[in-house]
Amino acid sequence: MVKKEAKTKKTAAKPAKSAQKEEPRDTKQSRYYEAKGGRKTAVARVRLFTSAQGDIVVNGKDFKDYFRDTHLQNEVLKPLETMNVRDKLGATVKVAGGGLRGQAEAVRHGIARALTIFNEDFRKRLRRSGFLTRDARMVERKKYGLRKARRAPQWAKR
Repeated sequence: MVKKEAKTKKTAAKPAKSAQKEEPRDTKQSRYYEAKGGRKTAVARVRLFTSAQGDIVVNGKDFKDYFRDTHLQNEVLKPLETMNVRDKLGATVKVAGGGLRGQAEAVRHGIARALTIFNEDFRKRLRRSGFLTRDARMVERKKYGLRKARRAPQWAKR
């Protein structure tokens, strides 16, 4: 019997996490208001910052790079523009699930909820604009014996 030697993988040494650059955390500068928004299967976690002037970052990218379509960009900005705080507040967003349209509306919903936490007086105007209502419409499930949710197989007489 011949013993096989275990292969060892040689990798470059990675710096420890504590050695990496850490930014100082000032409580006044990093103050934020967090809320969750949803649409269909898309879920957005929004942090609204008072220190960032108008910067919106979605999944590590500028929101104009993430949502290329101008209609989707306007959809994201609607709650901020309704309350006239577009240049005063910034946001970081983590969004997952669904398509781009659902994600944009989830971000809009999350920003509107965070604005009500930021200032309770905003609630009435945001509610009237329809930004605080979570759109409950979902895709209908597929049923057995059918091709889709309601589409029946083609019928042939002969």
